[in-house]
Amino acid sequence: MPVPSAYAEPLYAYVRHLRAERGLSPRTLEAYEFHVRVFLDFLTGLKIEDPAAVDRSILRKYIASLAARNLDKAGVALRISSVRSFFRFLAQQEIVPRRGLWSKRSIEAKSLSPKPDLRLPSFLTKQEMRAMLETPDITDMFGSRDKAILELIYAGGLRVSEVVGLDVKTLDLGNKEARVWGKGAKERIVLMGRPAQEALERYIAEFRPQLLSGRPRIDALFLNRYGRRLTQRSVQNIVKEYALKAGLDVERVHTHTLRHSFATHLLDGGADLRVVQELLGHSSPSTTQIYTHITQARAKVVYEAAHPMAKQSAQKAQDWEPVMMPVRQED
Repeated sequence: MPVPSAYAEPLYAYVRHLRAERGLSPRTLEAYEFHVRVFLDFLTGLKIEDPAAVDRSILRKYIASLAARNLDKAGVALRISSVRSFFRFLAQQEIVPRRGLWSKRSIEAKSLSPKPDLRLPSFLTKQEMRAMLETPDITDMFGSRDKAILELIYAGGLRVSEVVGLDVKTLDLGNKEARVWGKGAKERIVLMGRPAQEALERYIAEFRPQLLSGRPRIDALFLNRYGRRLTQRSVQNIVKEYALKAGLDVERVHTHTLRHSFATHLLDGGADLRVVQELLGHSSPSTTQIYTHITQARAKVVYEAAHPMAKQSAQKAQDWEPVMMPVRQED
């Protein structure tokens, strides 16, 4: 969509800033730019070409227009967050005033945005996770690879981007560790147990050479049938495939579901929240805090089923299911 001339160069500078200094993924970068362009198109409709003229009343009109399109609170909040980020960049460039609505310390623009409803991440029970991990045929070249992928995601709580970015040299199987680069190009060490270690050793020793046979050598750990690095879409399809084979509800199983299962099972086992935050690569403990709502919800069900004064059926605890609600992808 066209951009008003007064905003064209600032927008391009902003995108360059995000790409060079924020270390955002291409998908996230594209979302930021799209949300800003939509807002600029809205300003064009109001015949506002001066960035400094954007005030609280205009922002409220924009929020109302988003609500009129039946966007949920999370969607509105995401778009306002993108607009705030852009105008704070303009403030740094002294295109709009540093004080007031867009100042770094101001919470005014954020306060106008609706607070998203709490959305709990979907995860698998330990039994469901075990069934999925036992599904791949480890005597098969692709089955062995897929087994290693599933075990590693669950063992280390990896994001799909981190999985496909792994190289053989980033593994330290002797210490059951892997070095990954997460969001914002932040490096961290992820841990794994013996099942993931053994699955990786088998794949690397027996089957990865077959995938590379007669082809140029590359460093990528997980390869496709052509000897090239697996894509994120391929890994997502692999997860779906084995969820289906394990008899799970495919609609609720994604690569992130395994990551959520990793975090939830750690907390269920008594892990400290700060430790889980570190293992997940979250920059803020508030992001990890979402998982405590799941364990608390489960504790309440178990209490009501077990305590004699709660007068609840024990069957309710046995039939407890994880909350099936979507979670934002940036976690």
